[in-house]
Amino acid sequence: MQLAHCMMLRLSHGERLSGLGSEMPGDALPMSSAVPFSAAYRPLAGLFDEMFLEDGRARPGCEPIAQAIRSSPDLAVLQAMAERMLLRTGVTFNVYGERAGTERIFPFDVIPRIIDAATWQTLEAGLIQRVKALNAFVADVYGEGHILKDCVVPRDLILGSPQYRRGAIGLRPPHGVFITVAGIDLVRGADGRFRVLEDNVRTPSGVSYVIENRLMLTRLMPELLRECRVRSVEHYPADLLESLTELAPEGVERPTIALLTPGPYNSAFFEHVFLSQRMGVELVEGRDLVCIDHKLYMKTVHKLKQVHVLYRRIDDDFLDPVVFRPDSLLGVPGLTAAMHADSVAVANGIGTGIADDKAVFAYTPQMICYYLGEQPILPIVETFLLRDPEVRSKILRDLDRYVVKPTGASGGYGVVIGPRASDRELAEARERIESNPSGFVAQPMVKLSTHPTLITDEKGAPTPVPRHVDLRPFVLTGARPRVLAGGLTRVALREGSLIVNSSQGGGSKDTWVLDGPC
Repeated sequence: MQLAHCMMLRLSHGERLSGLGSEMPGDALPMSSAVPFSAAYRPLAGLFDEMFLEDGRARPGCEPIAQAIRSSPDLAVLQAMAERMLLRTGVTFNVYGERAGTERIFPFDVIPRIIDAATWQTLEAGLIQRVKALNAFVADVYGEGHILKDCVVPRDLILGSPQYRRGAIGLRPPHGVFITVAGIDLVRGADGRFRVLEDNVRTPSGVSYVIENRLMLTRLMPELLRECRVRSVEHYPADLLESLTELAPEGVERPTIALLTPGPYNSAFFEHVFLSQRMGVELVEGRDLVCIDHKLYMKTVHKLKQVHVLYRRIDDDFLDPVVFRPDSLLGVPGLTAAMHADSVAVANGIGTGIADDKAVFAYTPQMICYYLGEQPILPIVETFLLRDPEVRSKILRDLDRYVVKPTGASGGYGVVIGPRASDRELAEARERIESNPSGFVAQPMVKLSTHPTLITDEKGAPTPVPRHVDLRPFVLTGARPRVLAGGLTRVALREGSLIVNSSQGGGSKDTWVLDGPC
């Protein structure tokens, strides 16, 4: 069968669509785009396009998929079907501070991103290397502190970080694993090389959308997925469960595992429900748990049940009101003491935020050399610490050339993109930096790679256009590391935008890692 045929679906009125478990009337779907994909799409000059070269030819490894997409008259139909599936299944995220309602359908683009097998092999090795070093760093900082004594990382930078947690001092989790789940944000510059933009090792989110995106395309283009030998992502919940099981206290053969959520108003609550259901573990809130005699218990209808591993999706500050914020109603009093008693393992461990502090990020290449005796496989985006007076003076002279980030923020909040900022925004950023220089870092603006993305044009027709993307792969660590094949490709849906976060108007794509030549 020609690959292009995989994109063709029967669209007559009332007919069951190929691979879908429900009927979608043809008159509820848009007409096919009159403009062929190959004629409508043009890569942006000077940027790395993930699928096409500047002359319009497909990149090596992308030819069959590009041909299938170019040959299909029904991309708009596929996009509409995907959006209806999102509505039906309730794949949502919450946005804080919106008056019109907090819950949104997570935007999805039907054109998949392709990563060839050789490229992924390098990325996978680099991700494992990086997370090993980050784990060693966190264990060291809250243990002997060798890296601080040897002045590889400044002691005052660590002890002064808002993410440093004295309650984690002396913790020795099973296998030395503080970071069970890591989301490492990668970007691809104009040279086509992947670089690490930042690490997310506190409570990284987004993996549920990876799996849901794949489920949608498995229904919409199943034969194309098979023909291209795309590696699976559906096993992630099983891998996560296995990793959590491996963290159980010594002597516990069949541990009880629970997922701790702040509740339905959290931005990632959909994911909390999704993962707890897929793993077959209880989804609990702080009020469902209690610590007695330095052990953690879950309240059930009949009796208390001991919890041996807690996968928490709550920030440190709210996790234990005895040690952190005393006004927190989300956490469990006494949980930190239970961790120190080795009766319960918490993933990710408290204090892991020190490893994704954006100022500490600048020292991660040195960490890899220090702990592993290896050169970093994945380079990082150059990062300048504005607490250094000489560095700060240089950056402030050319502030319009840099991206400024708060060291402790996430989700794209507080980021100022110098080349695209107004004079007022630059002046405000300058003022904030000068009043609190340790609270900010600067990075050169990376010309993020682009990818064909369906965007509704002025006439209301979905049209393929270049949009900037990044990639968040997920790395699990238990007794051994496990890397999800691909990850969450986030896309900036607004023209020219570099902010891909869903809270800032971004969407996502399915990421196809090819298992050999397609």
